[in-house]
Amino acid sequence: MQLSLRQSGRAAIACVLAVLFLVPAELLAQSHVVSPAELQKQVAEAAQTRQRNVQIVQQFLSTPQAEKAMKSAQVDPRQVKTAVSTLDDQELAQLASRSDKAQADFAAGRLSDRDLILIILAIAALVLIIVAVR
Repeated sequence: MQLSLRQSGRAAIACVLAVLFLVPAELLAQSHVVSPAELQKQVAEAAQTRQRNVQIVQQFLSTPQAEKAMKSAQVDPRQVKTAVSTLDDQELAQLASRSDKAQADFAAGRLSDRDLILIILAIAALVLIIVAVR
């Protein structure tokens, strides 16, 4: 009886090993592997999104009102614009969203010049603080 149990165990192990060697490894691994083309596409999309966000914030900071506000607060506009590109993706996305909303509100007349200047100064200060903390 002990011999047949041993033989059954060996036969089971042999079957498992045979299945493992006969099934292609790519077939087993495909459920959780990202293709290089898909990965490259995701990286390209992330880079485009980041570039668009940098552009939105820098355009906002390049408006005459923004430059006037930063100069009146004795903040170097070039330093703020340079610091924008050093922000991480999440911080940059938040600032781009705020910049877009502020520009839209100002264009629609929902914000006064004073409100816009306060928003610009807050964004400039936030950018400089984030960069200084790093």
